[in-house]
Amino acid sequence: MGETVVDVPPPADGGADGGKAASGGILRSGAIMAVGTLVSRVTGFLRTAVLVAALSTGALANAYNTANTIPNQIYDLLLGGILTSVVVPLLVRAKERDRAYGDQYEQRVFTLAVIGLAVLTVVAVIAAPLFIDVLAGSYKGDQRHIAVMFARFFLPQIFFYGVGAFAGAMLNTRNSFAAPMWAPILNNIVVIGVGGVFLAMAAGKVDPSSISDTEFMVLAAGTTGGIVLQTVALWPSLRRAGFRWRPRLDFKRGEIGAVGRMAGWTLVYVVATQAGLAVVTALANRAGDLGAAKGYGEGYGYTPYFTAYQMFQLPYAIVGVSVITALLPRMSRFAAEGKIADVRSAFSSGLRLSSVIIMPAAALMLVLGPEITTVLFAHGNTSADNALVIARVMQMFAIALVPFSTYQLMLRVFYSFGDTRTPALIGAVSVTANIILAFAAYNLLGVKWIVVGMAGGYAVTNAVGTLVCWLVLRRKLGGMDGRRIAGGHLKLLVAIWPLIGFAYAVHAVADAAIGTDTLLPALITLVVGAGGGGLLYLVFAKLLRVDEVQATIATFARRLPGGRR
Repeated sequence: MGETVVDVPPPADGGADGGKAASGGILRSGAIMAVGTLVSRVTGFLRTAVLVAALSTGALANAYNTANTIPNQIYDLLLGGILTSVVVPLLVRAKERDRAYGDQYEQRVFTLAVIGLAVLTVVAVIAAPLFIDVLAGSYKGDQRHIAVMFARFFLPQIFFYGVGAFAGAMLNTRNSFAAPMWAPILNNIVVIGVGGVFLAMAAGKVDPSSISDTEFMVLAAGTTGGIVLQTVALWPSLRRAGFRWRPRLDFKRGEIGAVGRMAGWTLVYVVATQAGLAVVTALANRAGDLGAAKGYGEGYGYTPYFTAYQMFQLPYAIVGVSVITALLPRMSRFAAEGKIADVRSAFSSGLRLSSVIIMPAAALMLVLGPEITTVLFAHGNTSADNALVIARVMQMFAIALVPFSTYQLMLRVFYSFGDTRTPALIGAVSVTANIILAFAAYNLLGVKWIVVGMAGGYAVTNAVGTLVCWLVLRRKLGGMDGRRIAGGHLKLLVAIWPLIGFAYAVHAVADAAIGTDTLLPALITLVVGAGGGGLLYLVFAKLLRVDEVQATIATFARRLPGGRR
């Protein structure tokens, strides 16, 4: 769908009461997802902490993490974007048109996806050395060899990622959101076990030249095994939802064309984002090798960047992904019915709800970053100095958290209209800026600050992308409910300052009195600073009458034992 300038008056329920009703609906749809995602991400951080403790942040960790990134990149490049931005709206519209036809269309698209994933996986495994050379051209000798071997074991994950994502999409169109949010927990548990076994087996720090065949197999087979289990776990939920796969490729006239028209621009967007990620990965790997060559140690490369990015994703994944997953089918139905005002209202409610947790989370990551990374990562083969590097990168990413979450939600509004061209064009500009800033950080900053500068460039890129996306979407929707969005965010900003002040005071006092670079002092500082600051945030948000905070607390309170429903 092309750009459309729409001038539609606000809906009758667009006032405060309507906003509360919409927020409540999204909360009811997203609450169990948020809980599932919270558990998933907490176990994900335990997984990351165990792997960082086992592998440290040097050559072996860089090889492992770079190789483990490749399946995600290839899947996202060639299929992931299509599933999330194209297939869900098309399935919703097909079932709105005719239920029986929608079921047949779903079978055809799923069959095509399975065949495509199988072919893609085989080709990717064969091309493993090429991928390592692109993403880690600075690797030499044993490090390159072990990275290629990891990649060959990890690349079959592409098939299972794809099948799992498609299963999740089909569950979402059936308003079944829980299983896709809970299934990754199984993967995390498996990898936690893998990291623990490796740490128990290894006698001290292991590098690419000293890792044994058994240690390699534990890491390689265990990591991919977790993804397989995560995908298989979705199938019982899919069957309970009524899906039975009957392979068929009898596409009707125009069906593949509709996918192609939407997927074409989506591929432009995904190619651009993955190209940017490839450049950042390659430069971060070079920075790590450069730091080791200059005698600074191995902890300034891709692994700190990768680990900090995972931490940065946590608040967005807990709330933003849950809200987006609940909103996309709903906005797609509104768009298909021409209810532009309802799309605008849903977006406004989703943005304000997600910011309730994302904004204070960003503040805590910025203020208490060193304590967070010390508690999580300064163990085993990872030193406090290595953990501090991760903290610096994470603090830069924290600046990007609010614009990133807003940007991702706005993209789903375009997708709900079947408009994939606009996000592709905006994304191409944003990624170009990110690549330029990454090269600037690599060439202008000292080795110890390169990956920190790259994270800062990512923050700038997301801020600019959000502004551009907002201006374009404002024309498409005939407004953005800007008054309520700005008012809600202004109240949250005021409520956050007591949190920031309290957390910083606790950090400063503890650092001066006992130091916070060891586990117990860092843990005490983190618990007191985050707990006290969080309570102050809730108190001030209530005093400021932030409806979304009160609705969120009430929703989760009802789900606690003894809570009123």
